[in-house]
Amino acid sequence: MFLVFPDSDAIARHLSARLTEIIRNDPQAVLGLATGGTMEPIYARFVQDALESRLDVSQVSSFNLDEYVGLAAAHPQSYNHYMHQHLFDHLAFDESRLRLPDGLTTQLEQHCRDYSDAIASHGGVALQLLGVGTNGHIGFNEPGTPFDSRTHVVELSERTRVDNSRFFDSMEEVPTSAVTMGIQDILSAREIVLVVTGEHKARTMLNYQEGGITEKLPFTALKLHANTHILLDEAAASLLDDTLCQRPPQQACA
Repeated sequence: MFLVFPDSDAIARHLSARLTEIIRNDPQAVLGLATGGTMEPIYARFVQDALESRLDVSQVSSFNLDEYVGLAAAHPQSYNHYMHQHLFDHLAFDESRLRLPDGLTTQLEQHCRDYSDAIASHGGVALQLLGVGTNGHIGFNEPGTPFDSRTHVVELSERTRVDNSRFFDSMEEVPTSAVTMGIQDILSAREIVLVVTGEHKARTMLNYQEGGITEKLPFTALKLHANTHILLDEAAASLLDDTLCQRPPQQACA
């Protein structure tokens, strides 16, 4: 079942309430966080709601999905910088509890193993936020990534680099590789929320609906997870089977 909202603002309100609920129930909750344009309205709404409700986030821990290889944490296009810009700097998080892959480490393979081990040692992620690329990648797990993969280094596909080039001044500046949580790491979360917005993702979602579970479309691995929720706006849901769409009251099916 796909949960379809009128727009990204409605999705943001829904997810902000869910994140608040998780943290109120468990102040030491471990969150799996994602980046990208899809997440920006979610973080903006959560920051607003958390400030208004005086939500205590000081004991929350987080693990981010990925980071570019070769970018320092302070680089304006690093995901570390993104997270501070859109979330961490606005609330009273404990910096020592916020974890992202290190894009500058000289020991990439060991760093990847340590990152997966750290997720497990924290008891796993309570809720994992995800977006999806037009080629079906989650995190930076490109088509063909084994479903049993742990945190690893990946060479980015040309499609992914083109999709992300809008954040850089030129294609030459877009990194060619990244560190990413593996699909097994993602599936170990107790709850997964995939957020999909925009008409350009409609065909990707139709492929998810009509296809089987295949490494050629990495996000189909989510069909193996018993507690996955897929939240879409009307544009992203426009090609889906109406009978698989659940909408808020008074919302017509696409």
